[in-house]
Amino acid sequence: MSRTRYTRRLPAAAAVAGLALALAACGGDSSATGANPAATAAAQLNANADLSKQNLNVTVWPGYTPEELPAKAKEKLGVSEVKIALHDTNEIAMAKLTGGADTGIDVAFVSGQYAQALNEQGLLEPIHAELIPNLANLFPEATQLSYDKGNKFSVPYTWGTTGICYRTDLVKAVPTSWKDILDPPAWALNKVTMMTTERWLALPAIKSLGYSVNTDKDEEIAKVKELLIAAKPKLLGYDDTDFGKKLETGEAVMVEAWDGWCPTTTEKQNIKFAVPKEGSDLWVDTMVIMKSSKNKEAAHALINYILDPEIHRWAAENINYKVPNKAAMSQVKIAPGSLLGTSPAELLQGEGIIDLGEASTKFTRLSSEVQAK
Repeated sequence: MSRTRYTRRLPAAAAVAGLALALAACGGDSSATGANPAATAAAQLNANADLSKQNLNVTVWPGYTPEELPAKAKEKLGVSEVKIALHDTNEIAMAKLTGGADTGIDVAFVSGQYAQALNEQGLLEPIHAELIPNLANLFPEATQLSYDKGNKFSVPYTWGTTGICYRTDLVKAVPTSWKDILDPPAWALNKVTMMTTERWLALPAIKSLGYSVNTDKDEEIAKVKELLIAAKPKLLGYDDTDFGKKLETGEAVMVEAWDGWCPTTTEKQNIKFAVPKEGSDLWVDTMVIMKSSKNKEAAHALINYILDPEIHRWAAENINYKVPNKAAMSQVKIAPGSLLGTSPAELLQGEGIIDLGEASTKFTRLSSEVQAK
């Protein structure tokens, strides 16, 4: 399977400070196709609009959708044109999407906490469920996401969690705790990597200390910093992109990893993934429609098209990330050992990441200070 490397980085301070307040934890409406009050309150869209007079500009991570998507969507939907622009990180996407009243973007792929921040700024069109009948394909759990309960302003595209990816033939004991990453045994010293980006750099220490992944308490963040600084000399390094390769070569014996990038199905390698006993996160990448879009009917039609099982399954089969689409996942052939088999119920045991508004700068500062030591 091909895999695209990209970073779900937390918002840069200048880009998103004060964009959003933290929302409540998971729970709420379990109907993927129920009426959306926000959409009802918004200007009504024309379900019979002539899509041939509309065109679409989409921003997405490289390799995160099929190369043929623009041509196929144009043919299927009858729109005038579909153009794809790329962003390597959430921060680059945010710069595009918050740069002015008319961004030129109709549909954007961003991680859940960024969708939340954009919505708090009033930049997103509510999701008009009546224009996306394929919402019915989603798992019920996909409506219970902490940043957007009920899919009011976003539609989930992929989801997963973070844990420890390790070589079974090189570890002397199976890692079960974040402490195995933060304070590795002698045989693993300088053979462990952690992630570089803010919330994921902090995650092992946060969970090891029993805190919420969405903590914004200064005293807790200070203790997290102490633990991370103490761990640094014991690491091989920080790595968000090539930790899988380091495992395959044996340079690393265990790494902090997003589940989809843990190469558990690599041939001739004994690689497994474990969620530590202290728990972990639940991350989600989403599709959103910009309020400034002049092609809102076509934007909804595109999201509906992507939710078609034949289209949405591509993400699971090509970038190895689970999709929150029950109909699509039922068509995916899951290789032995693949993390694609993780159930939605298991995923929702992770704590949903939400935008922290001004407090996001605390994690930006934490990351800089830890890596500078």
